[in-house]
Amino acid sequence: MAQDGKGFNILADKLKSGIKAPNLNLRLPKIVTLIIVVLAVIVVVYNAFLKYVEPNEFGIKQVKIALSDKKRGIQEKPYLTGLHFIIPVFQRMHYLPRDIQVLELTNYPQTASQFSTRERAAHIQTSDGFFVDVDVSILYHIADPYKVFTKIGPGNLFETNGIIPKAEPVLKETLGELTTEEFYNSPLRVQKTLAAREKLNQELQEKGLVVDYVLVRYFQYSEEIQKNIEEKKLKDQLVFKNQAEARAAIEEATLKRIEQEGKVIVSVEFEKGNAYVTKKNAEKDLYARKKRADANLLVKLADAEKIRLKNEALRGKGAERMVGLKMADAYKGLDIVILPSDGPSGVNPLDLDSTLKLFDVRSKGGAR
Repeated sequence: MAQDGKGFNILADKLKSGIKAPNLNLRLPKIVTLIIVVLAVIVVVYNAFLKYVEPNEFGIKQVKIALSDKKRGIQEKPYLTGLHFIIPVFQRMHYLPRDIQVLELTNYPQTASQFSTRERAAHIQTSDGFFVDVDVSILYHIADPYKVFTKIGPGNLFETNGIIPKAEPVLKETLGELTTEEFYNSPLRVQKTLAAREKLNQELQEKGLVVDYVLVRYFQYSEEIQKNIEEKKLKDQLVFKNQAEARAAIEEATLKRIEQEGKVIVSVEFEKGNAYVTKKNAEKDLYARKKRADANLLVKLADAEKIRLKNEALRGKGAERMVGLKMADAYKGLDIVILPSDGPSGVNPLDLDSTLKLFDVRSKGGAR
């Protein structure tokens, strides 16, 4: 085993001595070096000379060094979305938000939006001397970035030096005209928020800001006042509830009366309809009976006329012969007839005149 290990070590030393390290050439091709240099120049130029204004931003160019004083300073025309050329050191691009901004005055930060600016709730004294904390959301935007930059300043100064100092005083002035109970009057409260918006716009438009909405989200008095107001409101609501129930009872009684009147009217009309149907059925039956009687009378008259005409026909000259023919038909079925042939009641069947006289068809001495 020891000899095998020694032989393995000798073989390993020979292999190591036979392997030579390769000669690596680390020089890059000129075209690759040129491409790298060009890309580096592009990156430097892009970062130094081009500034990108995002879709929700205004770009405000400041010229620090220029050939004339007229071109130096803040440029009035704002730059919109895209890449814009800036000369480093000589010029600078400032940015202001272009979208809707939200200022929230609230004592409950967890209820505010994470994208808004938060301040404490407005502490307002009502016209009847009580204090109330009002949570208000003010939605506004930058309408003229040049005015904002020149009259207020860059960055977020439009908030700290623009909207925030004006918000609470205006709210105190407008909402402070309400009494304690009038804060619960939604239409009246909305009127005061609209007045607050108009007053804020009067003071901020010259600085390039426009207030879109002033929204009262929540208001709270001290615990004692709040309790008294809630109890009073509950009593008022109870009174309104009782009044509403009384009106509902009156309306329900009126509804039942109308329903009963309707049922009576329907019943009367239904009986009128039945009476009308009965009357018409009676008229129909009377008419039918009358017509049947007229028809029967006509039939009877026709039968009587037929009999009369038949009797008249039988009383004519041909009646005797017709009776003789009838008698001949009667005799046709007889084989033997025994009749007396002599005396006053003698019958001679061959003597037609005597036979007619016998049956009182022809009177004695009558014409044939």
